[in-house]
Formats: sequence, C-alpha cells, structure tokens
Amino acid sequence: IKFFEMVKKKTCVFISGKGSNLRSLIKFSRNYNFPISVNLIVTNNRNAKGLNYAKINSIPYLIIDVKKRNYELKILNALKKNKISLICLAGFMKILSKKFISEFRKKIINIHPSLLPKFKGLNTYERILKKKEKRSGCTVHYIDEKLDNGKIILQKFFFIQDRYGINELKEKTQNLEYKSFSEALIKIYRYTNF
Repeated sequence: IKFFEMVKKKTCVFISGKGSNLRSLIKFSRNYNFPISVNLIVTNNRNAKGLNYAKINSIPYLIIDVKKRNYELKILNALKKNKISLICLAGFMKILSKKFISEFRKKIINIHPSLLPKFKGLNTYERILKKKEKRSGCTVHYIDEKLDNGKIILQKFFFIQDRYGINELKEKTQNLEYKSFSEALIKIYRYTNF
C-alpha cells in the first residue's frame, strides 16, 4: 500500500513578543498529518523572545522596521520567495494595511484573546475584568480590512472565576489559544478550499 504524503501549506507566523503560540504551532507542525509547516517567521521586534524558536528550529526569519516606508513590500517579497500560502498572526502587535491584505491574496488568520466581537483591540484582559465578564476565551478568525473583524473560524471559552486577576486570565486564555489555533488550522484544511 502506498500512502500519499499530505502536502503541507507553507506558513509564515508573525510575532511581536514571547512567541508561545509560535512554539505551539511549530510543535504541531511536526505531526505528519498536521496541515501546515512553519517556513518563515516575521517580527517587528528585534528583541522578540520568539525569535529563539526560529533559531532553535532553523526556520528563516525576517526582522522588519515598521518606521521604514517600504517594510510591507519587504515582507511580501519574503513571502513570495518562500512560497508562503498562509499567514498566522500570533501576537503580532501591528495592523496590516489594506494594501498588504489585498496584495497577499491568500489566507491570513489571527488569534485574539477574547470572544469576538467583544473586546476588539488592545488591553483585552484588563477590559474583560473591568466589565466583570462571566466568561472569556479566544477566537481564531480570518483577517479582513477592519480590526479583529473577519469571519470567525473557531471560538473556545471558559468561565472566569472570582479569584482571577490579569495573570490568571492571561494564562488560562493562552493555554486555550494553543489548542484553538491548531484546531482551527485542521478545520480550515478539512472544510474549506485551503
């Protein structure tokens, strides 16, 4: 019997900080039946700790200076060169321009630490606690031209306990994100023309 190897989608992960979602995606991408391979990492922060995962795993990475006018062009060239067909935004703290989104023309997905459409944007955990929400979670969604707005692929939630401060809420959300990101990728691979 001859088994056909799954052709993994070449993926670029955008990060700005610790890269814990990146670490999780790299780990899952090693499974032979997981639909993506991480082939490029882009960051707007040269001190991002997540770059260590690029180095440890010998994955090419690109550090961009968002103050330079042509930085998006630099990213697009690197995506083309590495034949990237999917972008995963994993804690990338910079909004992509409409021009970039239309130029890339392939799928861009994001993970956000709330149950969208609630709490779009920044300082999510503080705002969730301030509003005394009963539950929270994370959302994996497609990117469109509006902030944290695109079509939802997957959401997971948990109940917020009274004792939760920002640290507890963040830890609980991030642990949920690791599972959610990988499940969302499997879902779009199975059920869409990925």
